[in-house]
Amino acid sequence: MCVALPALAISTDQGQLTGRGLEGFYRSGRRILSRCQLRVAGREPTAVQARMLSADSARFVATLRLSTDGGPDPEVVVERIRYADGTERIALHSASARPLRLPVEVSLGTDLAEVGLVASGRAGPELPASVHDSGMRWSSATAHCVVTADPAPEDALASAGLLRWEIDLPPGASRTVELRVRPEGGGPIRAAGHSALRSAATARAVGDDPRVQPLLDRSVEDLQALLLRDPEHPTDTYLAAGAPWRCGLAPAEALAAARMALPLGTRLAAGTLRTLARSQLAGPGPKSGMIPGPLRDAGPYLPPGCTGTEATLLFPVLLAEAWRWGLPGQEVAQLLPTAERCLRWLCSAVDDGVFLVDAAHPRGPARCEVQAHAHRAALLGADLLDAHGHGDSLGLRQWAGRLRSAFREAFWAEDRAGGRPAAARLADGRLVPHLAGGAAHLLDTGLLGSGTLAPGLLDKVQTEQLARLLGGPAMDTGWGLRSLGAKEATYNPFGHRGGAVRVHETAVAVAGLAAAGYEKEASSLLRGLLAAAESFGHRLPEMYAGEQRTEGGAPLPHPAACRPAATAAAAGVHVLTALAGIRPDAPAGTVTLRPVRSAPLGELGLTALSVAGAPFSVRVSRLGLAMVEEAADGLQLGV
Repeated sequence: MCVALPALAISTDQGQLTGRGLEGFYRSGRRILSRCQLRVAGREPTAVQARMLSADSARFVATLRLSTDGGPDPEVVVERIRYADGTERIALHSASARPLRLPVEVSLGTDLAEVGLVASGRAGPELPASVHDSGMRWSSATAHCVVTADPAPEDALASAGLLRWEIDLPPGASRTVELRVRPEGGGPIRAAGHSALRSAATARAVGDDPRVQPLLDRSVEDLQALLLRDPEHPTDTYLAAGAPWRCGLAPAEALAAARMALPLGTRLAAGTLRTLARSQLAGPGPKSGMIPGPLRDAGPYLPPGCTGTEATLLFPVLLAEAWRWGLPGQEVAQLLPTAERCLRWLCSAVDDGVFLVDAAHPRGPARCEVQAHAHRAALLGADLLDAHGHGDSLGLRQWAGRLRSAFREAFWAEDRAGGRPAAARLADGRLVPHLAGGAAHLLDTGLLGSGTLAPGLLDKVQTEQLARLLGGPAMDTGWGLRSLGAKEATYNPFGHRGGAVRVHETAVAVAGLAAAGYEKEASSLLRGLLAAAESFGHRLPEMYAGEQRTEGGAPLPHPAACRPAATAAAAGVHVLTALAGIRPDAPAGTVTLRPVRSAPLGELGLTALSVAGAPFSVRVSRLGLAMVEEAADGLQLGV
């Protein structure tokens, strides 16, 4: 899958686009070419290798044996370089000792179907083609597409969508045909990632573990590939949720990914915040101040949840932490009124109660991870308001204190093994006691000033018990954290929130466990995630099956997972930087380091990150000691 949104190209490792399944070139959610089949000398070349060159390009190599003398050696190597933007270069390389004259045919076709119809198998038949300049043209009631070729074909047959060349290939020579597919009137893709996050492309991770550099490289590439521009404010960029299914803005995922990517700079966070600020609901009513978002499956035990609740709580958190990482004060001031309205919505939604219920279900249930998001938003939001002389920070802190006291008793499900945080609390007070990966969010408390972390909802004993559970075999698959414990009655290794490994959740658990001092459990989940990343070519999908790891095995892909996915790509950045424990306070001119003392990956160096708007580099030794190697002028090391 080659991605440079709003364009992408999908094929199997054979290289041919056959029109089956999801194969094809896409632009802005529409398949503009579904079939591109190459024949040389009347035959399909034999595929021998396919590999990604970058997030937006792939290379396919095939061979062709022309002689009839029975020798095994191919005489022609066929190389196809495919780009997400709709360009494909077909190169023929001769290994023959004699001159060759090769008929080359490319058969093209398209249905111009929207991706949703393609995914559901309702795309419809191919449209009739017409010869157009140096290629072919297709039209439907809503779209038009053109394929052009360079050099122009010697023959074109519209009824079969066929372009033909007779190519002379001297010994050792190469010849290239370039195809370009575009919506009619559409120019080349200007991917947002080519400018935004450009400085992140220089980030490096080096050390004893050879997997860290390719993971960081691919994470940054995928983040760049998923960037989109706000059409009405093109300087603001944000991340699409993932390809191929979710190539648009999903507010909660965009905010979560931008937060995990803060070590690469604050520009993505600023663009995401500005874009979502323009969507904030105004006027009277219970939803005033919310960032709207769709419903999302919440697993087998709970009704679908409102992602707008999560997005509204994440907005002030991302703004507060982006400010600590170095977002300029002028930009913070512009976004602060939106954050205040988010926090006022929180206070209004809680009213005289203690727990926050989901906006989609006003009568309940109250979900565990929503309480974690709300508590963090209240504390970080109060910290932000205090620093800028805005709002009712005291009321937020008082409610957060009441929530901590109530949560530790009302959400804790006692059992013989020491208890667990319940997945939710129903309106009548009954608990949904199932052990879910969402409990990892209880460990993600957020960054305050001076490099300190906000207090959590659990006490010390409960935190230790949660760490033991997350590191136990019911939750740790050896590839990452299950979204539902393997001992639960409805556990399904492919369940999105019913047992599959969700990469974002695993990264949250790794960072939270490490920050809380539970390095053994954090290291186990981290090593599993790195092993899974290696199995997936370092391009982590949003989720994969939660089957237990076995010797010589590999994680099972989830057929509905986005890959690349914004939160999974950002998770690669998050887990690596968590090892160094970087806690900046740019407004105070300090940065504090709390590295993982056990150094689970050995020595690790992270260079060309960004703190306070300047390059930042840190090295963690095999003894778990951290040293700053590059930082902004005047930035002091905190205690």
